[in-house]
Amino acid sequence: MKIGDFEVGSIGFGAMRLSADGTIWQAPADRSGALAVLRRAVELGVKHIDTSDAYALGANEELIAEALHPYAGDVMIATKGGVSRPSVEEWIPLGRPEYLRQQAELSLRRLRRDVIDLYYLHRVDPLVPFADQLGALARLREEGKIRHIGLSEVTSGQLEEALGIAPVAAVQNLYNLTDRTHEEVVDLTAKHGIAFVPFFPIAVGDHAKDGGPVATVAAEIGATPAQTALAWLLHRSPTMLPIPGTTSVAHLAENVAAAGLRLTGEQFARLDQAARP
Repeated sequence: MKIGDFEVGSIGFGAMRLSADGTIWQAPADRSGALAVLRRAVELGVKHIDTSDAYALGANEELIAEALHPYAGDVMIATKGGVSRPSVEEWIPLGRPEYLRQQAELSLRRLRRDVIDLYYLHRVDPLVPFADQLGALARLREEGKIRHIGLSEVTSGQLEEALGIAPVAAVQNLYNLTDRTHEEVVDLTAKHGIAFVPFFPIAVGDHAKDGGPVATVAAEIGATPAQTALAWLLHRSPTMLPIPGTTSVAHLAENVAAAGLRLTGEQFARLDQAARP
C-alpha cells in the first residue's frame, strides 16, 4: 500500500488518542506508556504514523519525536495544520495561507524534521478561498518543506477542485462500517490512486455488539470484532489505509494483525448490508 512514493503497509497508527483525555488538550499523563506504544508500533512494522498540530496543542507531535527520532528511513510521519484550538472545547478551521505556513514551520520543529512527509489541510476554512488554502500547501511543497499534500474531511467536489491546483496524495475523512457519509470520496480516491485514510475506523453501534453481524463474522474468521471492522475497510477499497489509535500495546498488536485477515465476498456483503441505514 502506498501514499505518494511511500510504501506504508495496510495499517497505520493514529496518535490522537495518546493525549491525556477525550478533549485532546493535554499531553498524556502516562508518558512512558505512550512512548512505548509508539515505539512498539514501529517494531511491529507500522510505517505510517498520523498526528496533528491541534492534538494537545503540538504536544502530540513532540511525543512522536521523543519516541521515534531519529526516524527510521521507511517510517512516514503525517501531520496536519489548519485548525486552531483557542480553548479546550473549540476546534476552529483557520486556513489563512500565512497561518498554514507558520504552523508547518512549527510542526517541523516539534517533529525534528527537515521535511514533513505528508501534510494535511486539517479542515477547509469556509472563510478563506479554497484555492488559497491549497496554494499555501503547494508553496510549502515547492519549497521542500513538505513532501506530499493531504486533505481532511473534504467532499468529492472539493477533492476534484484540489486536483486542479496541486497533487493530492491522501484524503483523511471519517469513515467506517457504520458511518458511510463519504462513500463517494472513497470511490473517487480509488479512481485517482489516492490513499483514503479513514479516521475512527473501528465500527460502533448495535451491529458491533455481541450477537451482531460483526461479531458473527469475527467468529467465523477467528478474529475480534475490531479486527473484522478493519478487515471490512481493507476489502472496501484498494487505496484504504486505516489508522486505528490506542493507548494499549496489546490492542496495538491486535489492530496491526488485522492486515492479515481476509473476508470472503459473501462475508463482506453481509457486513456491508447489515450496517447500512
